[in-house]
Amino acid sequence: MKELVELIAKALVDKPDKIQISQIDGEQSSIIELKVAPEDVGKIIGKQGGNVQAIRTILSAAGMKLKKRFILEIIEKK
Repeated sequence: MKELVELIAKALVDKPDKIQISQIDGEQSSIIELKVAPEDVGKIIGKQGGNVQAIRTILSAAGMKLKKRFILEIIEKK
């Protein structure tokens, strides 16, 4: 899933080389932390949260097949 989020995020931002993704796995869920440059946070979130909601929907659908819950957190790099 980490690779999927990375692929989508790199297509949305202006500085794809600044993206960092980490995944914290739990028993029933995984947290995916997406770190992007401050000027790219708005592009990831999208208008009225549309982009981030779409990414979370994809993660949710893929997680159903794997019987695991994926949580996406967006972190602004400093």
